[in-house]
Amino acid sequence: MRFQELVADEVFSPTLVAQALRTTKAEIANTLGLEEDSFVRDSRVGPRKTQVRLRQMLEILDRVDAGTGSPLAAYAWFRAEPLPGFGDATPDQLVREGKADHVRAYLDRIMSGGYA
Repeated sequence: MRFQELVADEVFSPTLVAQALRTTKAEIANTLGLEEDSFVRDSRVGPRKTQVRLRQMLEILDRVDAGTGSPLAAYAWFRAEPLPGFGDATPDQLVREGKADHVRAYLDRIMSGGYA
């Protein structure tokens, strides 16, 4: 997944992200713990919180994509894989709680041959 392809008007575009992941903007908003109308009105797409959560999700998906083989599989992992050491919370739950750095650190440990 190339980030440049997901940007429109200098922000991550929920429409382009949803198309790339073959889902809906409402599902992505729900996955990230945002209000559904965060992606409906153009004025609500640009705020920092919305863009940060989108960027965090995309960064994590990009890292997982190599291991899963596709952005769609990476997105499924992001939404459904319980992570040991985090009370079996899924990556999307951790991102919603503001713990995207924990998911990235977990991935760093796994990719370097460590244990979860």
